[in-house]
Amino acid sequence: MHQLQQDIIACRKCPRLVAWREEVARTKRKAYRNWEYWGKPVPGFGDFNARVLILGLAPGAHGSNRTGRMFTGDGSGDFLFPALYRAGFASQPSSKFRGDGLELIDCWITASCRCAPPANKPTTEELSNCFPWLLQETSLLPKLEGIVLLGKIALDILLKFPGFSDLPKREFPFGHGSFYQPEGLPWFLCSYHPSLQNTQTGRLTVEMFDQVWQRARQLIENGSHGEPGTNV
Repeated sequence: MHQLQQDIIACRKCPRLVAWREEVARTKRKAYRNWEYWGKPVPGFGDFNARVLILGLAPGAHGSNRTGRMFTGDGSGDFLFPALYRAGFASQPSSKFRGDGLELIDCWITASCRCAPPANKPTTEELSNCFPWLLQETSLLPKLEGIVLLGKIALDILLKFPGFSDLPKREFPFGHGSFYQPEGLPWFLCSYHPSLQNTQTGRLTVEMFDQVWQRARQLIENGSHGEPGTNV
């Protein structure tokens, strides 16, 4: 896993993303002018024995692209990590910078795209370029039981995985709290992405998000409860 993380960090496959992430790192945001921005692809992180994979979209320009750690240093992370802490998946309720003492418990956080994209919108080609990294990463999580998908794009990416790609996609629509357990494959649980666009408008509330993580905790501790396709 350590070697894979270094390979991801060195990736320069997507010219548009390379140019954007490095430009943001040079110009910076005024509030972070004293920071040395990461400005490179962001590898996944967490517990190597994770039973739960958390799949998001992409690093934020002034969040992960600044700090070098997934969901760290922006509004999405400020909403995610307290929820993980309350459900017992994180050692502390905040994630501010690498080396701040945060440890993930029984989960691994990664993204569909490893570089900060302009307007938070990676292209189909850019997602395809990142896909092999994700396949390698998940293959190195031997105890994986289930996946929490943050946003519709994460679901679309999952349904391209070996085994998942054979599933009839129309039977697995995205919806907040939707849970699926295909035979012979890890279960997966959908959630709205904890972006400010969702959390500040009330589309995703603290209570709604907590229900997702409590369900994930229940699944790994006690097995599946409830019928696939139902909401939490």
